[in-house]
Amino acid sequence: MPDFPARLLHLLSTFPLPAAPLPLAVEVRNSFHDAEVRTILGEFAQKFYAADTSRVGIFGINPGRFGGGRTGVAFTDPVALRDNCGIAHALPRQRRELSSEFVYQFITALGGPAEFYQHFFLSSVYPLELTKDGKNYNYYDAPAIIKALWPDMQLSLTQQVTQLGLRRDVAVSLGRRNGEFLRKLNDELQLFERIEVLDHPRFLMQYRRKQLSESVARYVEVLGGLLE
Repeated sequence: MPDFPARLLHLLSTFPLPAAPLPLAVEVRNSFHDAEVRTILGEFAQKFYAADTSRVGIFGINPGRFGGGRTGVAFTDPVALRDNCGIAHALPRQRRELSSEFVYQFITALGGPAEFYQHFFLSSVYPLELTKDGKNYNYYDAPAIIKALWPDMQLSLTQQVTQLGLRRDVAVSLGRRNGEFLRKLNDELQLFERIEVLDHPRFLMQYRRKQLSESVARYVEVLGGLLE
């Protein structure tokens, strides 16, 4: 069987686009079709996901255009990719992605990327980038989009769990609204015994910045408690 990095790269680069255009002029893009993104993800995976351990899946919503949509690495913008993960690249630094800023604060508090990624797999419920009018779009922003993408989200979670060998006792949702749908998907698919839900990093950075240290501590408490 191919190793974890090869399975991850295959899963993401071959994940299907919707069979028909999405409603409401929402656009979908598979950034993993870009050679540069595949190269970056491959290097990242070889560095941090080389060990075939059973990891806890941490699921966000869907990639943002300044973070995972640009680098191919979930919740990792070009700045974090270079400064925190030590992976050189030619991507423009541009502005920081708020979720990425928060994520690498709690990753640092949990021992840094090398330690963190031995135990956790950062990903999304829907793995492809969604935009509307050039801005980030969440899969749950409209009932019509939820309905259109539901089978693909079922496929996404099933493939990630079975092909990547994620832990089945627990999964983590980043975001409470996201957690509602992750639990509904799990009720149908029966992939995980339980779902832990944390406030979304972007929400915390936008609306709870004064309590940032407490928010990081909460992440460390919950995620640290899941270590085997």
